[in-house]
Amino acid sequence: MEFFILGLYVAVLLTVGIIGMRKTKTLNDFLVAGRNIGPWVSAFSYGTAYFSAVIFIGYAGKLGWGFGLSVLWIVIGNALIGGFFAWKVLAKRTRRMTVQMNVMTMASFLEKRYLSKGLKFVGAMVIFIFLVPYSASVCMGLSYFFESVFGIPYVVALLFITVLTGVYLTMGGYFSATLVDFIQGIIMIAGVFLMVFFVTGSPEVGGFTNVVSGLREIDPALVAPVGPGGIVTLVSLVILTSFGTWGLPQMVQKYYAVKDERVVKTATWVTTAFALIIAFGAYFTGSLSHFFFADLDVLGGRVDMIMPTIIAQTLPSFLAVIILIMVMSASMSTLSSLVMVSSSAIAVDLMGTVKPDFDKKKSMILMRVLCMVFVLLTFYIALKPPTFIVNLMALSWGVVAGSFLSIYLYGLYSKKVTRAAAWSGLVTGLIISIGGALLFPGYIPTAACVAMIAPLVVVPIVSQFTKPLPEEHVAFVFGEGQEN
Repeated sequence: MEFFILGLYVAVLLTVGIIGMRKTKTLNDFLVAGRNIGPWVSAFSYGTAYFSAVIFIGYAGKLGWGFGLSVLWIVIGNALIGGFFAWKVLAKRTRRMTVQMNVMTMASFLEKRYLSKGLKFVGAMVIFIFLVPYSASVCMGLSYFFESVFGIPYVVALLFITVLTGVYLTMGGYFSATLVDFIQGIIMIAGVFLMVFFVTGSPEVGGFTNVVSGLREIDPALVAPVGPGGIVTLVSLVILTSFGTWGLPQMVQKYYAVKDERVVKTATWVTTAFALIIAFGAYFTGSLSHFFFADLDVLGGRVDMIMPTIIAQTLPSFLAVIILIMVMSASMSTLSSLVMVSSSAIAVDLMGTVKPDFDKKKSMILMRVLCMVFVLLTFYIALKPPTFIVNLMALSWGVVAGSFLSIYLYGLYSKKVTRAAAWSGLVTGLIISIGGALLFPGYIPTAACVAMIAPLVVVPIVSQFTKPLPEEHVAFVFGEGQEN
């Protein structure tokens, strides 16, 4: 029964890939679906790219164990900062400006906005290099889940995930990815409700009403406003997982493809609700881990096995496959977004820099080839992974968001940002995130958080002392009547 449901799910994905292939004729179609995506599909595509197996397998288990119920502060941050305010602040301006400049990628945005081919080249390299480990962390989390719940060997699960994602994405591009995201988003919502219902109703927890009192008996700190993990780490994680999405190219791409500015209002609220449901379900379930384990020795100290073990213990096997598909949906949606953005960094941005007259039809063929190459790189890294997937994801988020967040945000709103200031923001984020990870490996989330915030201070200061961009160019970028 379980494998029948899984097979049906795979058949749906491949069907969507075939439909998408018939509708994908140009590079514009492949990258942004002709900028014709409606509010609900846009919101679900954003939400499913936001939450992957890393949150369910890595973050929810580790942070729920370490912080108890105070981990729910991350839920609030994800819904408000990562969802509501991200769309409110970024979506309309991004849609308007990318159409004005005729760009479809983050690196191309940087080139056109700041008149710098160098920014485009370096930006594309950052995207391609540092999104590979992020995608590997996504695949790792899902493969661990396959292995623990269904006994499917890690390597077999990893190969299945990467090949399936590569096939349907290569066939249909962004259109297929967003349509699959919508289907997967519905599955994720249903799966989260089932997971919370059965875990809280298990004998170990004793019902929803017993959560607070039960955790207090285990350790009063687990129900405190700030749990045992400490306020500095908690705040860093809120900022990293919420504000970090503002500078991630795979998230920003969702704004490029919306049909028009009128869909943004609906998409804003749908995204917020989706983020609240998914983040709450994951982190709340993770906070219940102390009901199931006195310590983590029984798991060999592996925090990434907390959530799979709880689910395997509490859900009937036929429902466990629904949770598997939920986690699989989250992971494949995120992975497809990462593959799309990283492949375009080479096929569109780097090739456009090296060979400006590169044929667009050849670019689309190259995009499809690179999608598979990127998936294979992901598979290779995930075969020999670092020790812990949360740190792998935090490093990627920190480097990419630290490099782009400030110069992307200021690029949308300020006419005063200079080319030199843009370079300073990108370099500052890179140095802090990579340097922090190397010097303080135990504080990667904190280093990533600083890497995102510091450039927000550096960029306006450098802009005051460096040569401004030509007034006619700035006027073109913002359009007539555009507010500063």
